[in-house]
Amino acid sequence: MREWIIYADEEEFSREQAQTLEKAMQGFVKTDIPLAVEFAFVDGEEIRRLNRELRQTDKITDVLSFPALDGIKGKPFKEKEHAFELDEEGNLLIGSIAVCKDRAKEQAEEYGHSFQRELNYLLVHGVMHCLGYDHVTDEEKAEMREQEEKVLKKAGIPRE
Repeated sequence: MREWIIYADEEEFSREQAQTLEKAMQGFVKTDIPLAVEFAFVDGEEIRRLNRELRQTDKITDVLSFPALDGIKGKPFKEKEHAFELDEEGNLLIGSIAVCKDRAKEQAEEYGHSFQRELNYLLVHGVMHCLGYDHVTDEEKAEMREQEEKVLKKAGIPRE
């Protein structure tokens, strides 16, 4: 069974790139159904609008996550518990992620690593939010970063 399904515009994020992340996420959570996530790539003005309207923060940000489920962190996904939430292909959508590619490019330069590393980091970061991880406290942040780095390393995208 394919555990992860990534929906993304192939002009923005190739099928090969999506498959790399899908494989890296294999085994990250226990599931007997495919988990789906959708990636949208937007410009600075669009992410600012989303941030303003949905978070009441009028500024450009790098990534916004829109989890579809609550209270799922660390829990297994079982078809019998989500039967009414599956799409027509039998996948469970865990959320949507909007990434500002302009901001990702700026941050890649700022942090001294490649755009692809930054883009993949932001996508994995968004997936973690959709899985219930957060970074409000230092403890949560450390846990989330550790999980992000595990996935990125497995994808062959370590810190540069």
